[in-house]
Amino acid sequence: RNLSAPHGGPLNSGLNIKVSGISKWAKGKDGDLRDVWRKVVSGAQDRQGSDTGISGKFYTILGSDKITEHDRAINFIGKHIRQEGGARVAIYLPNSIEFLAALFACSFYHLTAVLLTYDQPCDDIISQLKKSNADTLVVAAGSFPFDSVHENCPTLKNIIWVVDEGNKHMDWNDIPSGSGSSVNVSTWQEIIQDQEPCAGDDLPVADTSSQLKNVVTFDSGELVEYTHANIVAGISGQLAIPTNQRFTTSDLFLPIDCLSSIYPLILTLSALYSNSSVALTSVASHSPSLTLATRGISPTIIVASSETMLKFHSEVKEILSSKLYSFVHWLETCCLLKYGVMPMTSFLSKLYDRLRPTIGATPGQLRLIYISTLAGVDKPIPSIILSDLRIFTRARIIYALTSPKVAGAVSQTGIYDYRITDDPEKSHFGPPVTSLELFFQDSDNHKTSNTLSCGEVNRSRWSSCCRWEIKTRSARNDE
Repeated sequence: RNLSAPHGGPLNSGLNIKVSGISKWAKGKDGDLRDVWRKVVSGAQDRQGSDTGISGKFYTILGSDKITEHDRAINFIGKHIRQEGGARVAIYLPNSIEFLAALFACSFYHLTAVLLTYDQPCDDIISQLKKSNADTLVVAAGSFPFDSVHENCPTLKNIIWVVDEGNKHMDWNDIPSGSGSSVNVSTWQEIIQDQEPCAGDDLPVADTSSQLKNVVTFDSGELVEYTHANIVAGISGQLAIPTNQRFTTSDLFLPIDCLSSIYPLILTLSALYSNSSVALTSVASHSPSLTLATRGISPTIIVASSETMLKFHSEVKEILSSKLYSFVHWLETCCLLKYGVMPMTSFLSKLYDRLRPTIGATPGQLRLIYISTLAGVDKPIPSIILSDLRIFTRARIIYALTSPKVAGAVSQTGIYDYRITDDPEKSHFGPPVTSLELFFQDSDNHKTSNTLSCGEVNRSRWSSCCRWEIKTRSARNDE
């Protein structure tokens, strides 16, 4: 367990939503995805629980939007899908406001959300649609061949095109000849614009009689279902970091990994619940260029895959390769390891500022980077490279081990953990998060003794964010 959730006490299982009239010291409700959006709309609160009136914004390439302006989209898209008989909604979109609105619409209207990985071959899209039995598809206009998907996915009954500004003049409601009339085609913009201007501003009242539906994702081609309890527990695990480093209303969070992956999604929901502003860019993917993805915005917190950060490290290393810089870099590494503090800007380091790749429109704004490695799929980042990245970016790093069957992270390093392991080419992933408990089972090669805990990570007993067997082997409890 994490030291913040010791044995004998409960794990972090939810959002700890306080009910009016109950002591502030009493444990609050766990909540669900709908409570995340309600917190977004209501805005931030101070320590006494009073509303501050501060709420975050969405930032896109089209400008900034107040988050509360998207209640109408959540209401009308959810109602439209329900009226058309939809139950399982596949979302095939890049990182965008429409992606999040569709996800919350599914939560409020008791629909199963199926998150498809964006920008993949048509055969993979068809395979995932078949596995998920989706009957409704919310999709970026022109992002896949309609005929092939319709022919191979007989369960598909509704398609909602999300049309960008440059293609609104085209008629997207036409059904290709030969496909029949079994598919109802509409566009996101028309569904919203056809409603009364003042309608849909209020969120639906919570229906306690209906059971909340799961959220489905695909990792490495494997279908995984998460309950709302899994997701809110994952959010609570990410919010359990030192107070002065948590998401705040002054932060701008940028996910440059796909929101269809559960770890970036959990962090994005954590940022929304904390009333931080969120920047969304369609450049985001599993391995984009860090400098390209942050161009034009000044994020304070980002989440990226290990592949993206390894690519960034290689680019910077190639530029900063002189002997003088090697000496400067050595001094800054000593500052991290010996004194445990982030290196300060010095006269020598300023000489190389113009050579460093620019992250964001305002250099120096970035304060925290979340990096994830998918167990058994992604290449882990050695501890020496993590140390280099802290120096290159001037930002702290949380490095997480993720698994398709865990909402959030399995384990992740502490925000002030600057260690370089004895073997610099290896790394550790820190302790489990506070919402998860791991059990070690003896195996042929690893057995627990009086001095060492080791074995195969077998299962979690109670944690809301992990109830499945985790196929991960561990030589020590921190690796």
